[in-house]
Amino acid sequence: MFEEVLYKSLEKLSSPHSLLEAMNYSLQAGGKRLRPLLLFATLYGFKKNPVLGLQVATSLEMVHTYSLIHDDLPSMDDDDLRRGKPTNHKVFGEAHAVLAGDALLTYSFQLLADLNHEEITNEMKIKLIKLLSVSAGPEGMVGGQIADLEGENQSLSINELEYIHTRKTGRLLEYSILAGAILANATDQQINHLRGFAHHLGLAFQIRDDILDVEGTEEEIGKPVGSDENNHKSTYPALLTLDGAKRKLAEHINLAKQSLSLVENMDQSYLEDICNLIAERNN
Repeated sequence: MFEEVLYKSLEKLSSPHSLLEAMNYSLQAGGKRLRPLLLFATLYGFKKNPVLGLQVATSLEMVHTYSLIHDDLPSMDDDDLRRGKPTNHKVFGEAHAVLAGDALLTYSFQLLADLNHEEITNEMKIKLIKLLSVSAGPEGMVGGQIADLEGENQSLSINELEYIHTRKTGRLLEYSILAGAILANATDQQINHLRGFAHHLGLAFQIRDDILDVEGTEEEIGKPVGSDENNHKSTYPALLTLDGAKRKLAEHINLAKQSLSLVENMDQSYLEDICNLIAERNN
């Protein structure tokens, strides 16, 4: 159902075909859809119909996809493969890739502004729009990307590395969970515990990513392995050794589960399943 809504959301746009083609190419490249899954799992935990979050999840996946398109550009990570397919700029050229990313980002906010459901109030819409702005912007993902670029060819400390990943990866994962909580009218206390869960989950996700870049295969992860080393980036295995990174991964998974267990009046089973999925994933 989510995939159908995601793809159909572009059909109503009156835009140049070449732009829509580039946007669709990356949206339809597949992927884990982890962020929508987190949003739906949170809604389910609060006994809300996950359908309530379909358009928010679509908006969220567009922001994530835009970030990948731009991250792959020659001026950033200069990657040729994403999800096992040629990256957007390899197919459509750099200019079209930049504009496709720009279009996905800006359209995501239009989708939030257009939310039309009897359970979604205007106050909720404003909260969702502001939270996405913070999560994806200079205090969130974009700020983390800048810090990541500036950290290349440097030996960063664990604290500096966590600063990067808390923002570059963690903020959008956090938004996925908190957006579900907002739609479910969760209490401030419930949201605070979910924020703690999301913080540790985001770091665990990135540590597993770093581990896969060392011991994964291109076929499994859908992009070249060893790209972090080639780009002279500090990673958890580089700073802690591979075994140390695996211990740190287990630590954050346990802390995430501890925070999740504190959320009262919630079925935590799906979120806990996703936690385990992140710890064990191979792509």
